[in-house]
Amino acid sequence: MTTDAPTEFLSEAANIPVEAYLSEDYARAERDKLWRKVWLQAGRVEEIPNIGDYLTYEILDDSVIIIRTATDTIQAYHNACPHRGRRLIDVKKGTRNAKGTRNQFICGFHGWRFNLEGENTHIPHKEDWQGALSKECTSLSSVNLDTWGGWLWVNLNPDCEPLADFLKPVPQMLEPYQLHNMRYRWRKWGVFNCNWKVAMEAFNETYHVQTTHPEFNQYGQFRGWAKVQGIHSNIGYERPKDMDANQSGKLRIGTENDPRIATAEMQKYTWEKANTNTTETLVKAAERLVEELPEGTPPTEVLQHWLASARADDEKRGVIWPTVDPAHASEAGTAWQIFPNFQIGHAVNNMLCYSARPYGYDPDKCIFEAAVYELFPQGEEPTTEWEFCPPTEEAWCYVLSQDFSNMEAVQQGMKSVGFTGPKPNPYMERATVNLHHNLARYMGTGEPKKFK
Repeated sequence: MTTDAPTEFLSEAANIPVEAYLSEDYARAERDKLWRKVWLQAGRVEEIPNIGDYLTYEILDDSVIIIRTATDTIQAYHNACPHRGRRLIDVKKGTRNAKGTRNQFICGFHGWRFNLEGENTHIPHKEDWQGALSKECTSLSSVNLDTWGGWLWVNLNPDCEPLADFLKPVPQMLEPYQLHNMRYRWRKWGVFNCNWKVAMEAFNETYHVQTTHPEFNQYGQFRGWAKVQGIHSNIGYERPKDMDANQSGKLRIGTENDPRIATAEMQKYTWEKANTNTTETLVKAAERLVEELPEGTPPTEVLQHWLASARADDEKRGVIWPTVDPAHASEAGTAWQIFPNFQIGHAVNNMLCYSARPYGYDPDKCIFEAAVYELFPQGEEPTTEWEFCPPTEEAWCYVLSQDFSNMEAVQQGMKSVGFTGPKPNPYMERATVNLHHNLARYMGTGEPKKFK
């Protein structure tokens, strides 16, 4: 599967067919044409630190066991006994996945056993097969696994391209942020009443900020751009020519009125009402700006002072930020959409990530996940688990609930006989068109159409 996308096409106005969001046949075809063909983010490396630690990843009919088999080795297997197909590890109803520690796998049906390397070690009454059982047909079936950014990635296609090739140019752009050093601050999931694409598209552009999150308008302008990056995309903010290039990234200051005050107010609001995209260190450093800088300080100096002050505060408690050149931060933007269903909202000391996948074969439902990561002093990382949460303000905070209100309403509105398909902004919502352009390559249908 080629990764070159025609940027010229995607910069033109395009209309997206609704079948990708509403068709049950399309939803069923995704299993074989999409989910069993692409690399999927399945967890974090630090979740399985010891030999025998495992977790499962669930995607429609497939379940994958990911297990650490040695200090420096992680392997993945299909969660199915080669004898009769019974799952070796059960996932309790209502839970996101299974996890634990094993020194072997034992099938609960007939007692076939397997070591951590997937080799069969015991078959009751093996002699009954009269020597017909080979190592190949009695071992666990392997799944392609690789790591990048601190994440575990799996691909159900035995003939898939390498992860490094699939992700280009994401590693080159995001490795300076050292994302592998970050750890969960919180992580939540739920079953939402919308297609997984609707869920991802609620967060892959800045066009909605002015209307969906009007409270942020008092802090500055949030007009953004979206760029095609092969099968992936990234987004960022526009900035005045005289502003520090960091202003195109996630760690932005408020630019309305007094930037010292606007920055402090925006950081406090983000911490309390969104619980994302900032840290307590950044908030406290922003609140000191009025004391540390004189009135009339240019916005660029406010931004540079704020980041330097917060960086110094974190260093005192053993948290070392990576150094990212402002020009690189500008090009990297605020978030990357990893095809097909993972978004990384990166910064030098925190990140917010989203993912969504089907909930069975119902095109009107999906499993939606979000996680906030942060740099912590070594040994002081919080203990977290995946928390099941309904799409409410009480469970997710106010700002995310604003996005959630759009998602279900969009899914329902698309069913209207008068709706002729999404028409994304060619500049700010280019990531949405790019998603569907590349989905069409896998699915064989749903290609965005140029406006006549």
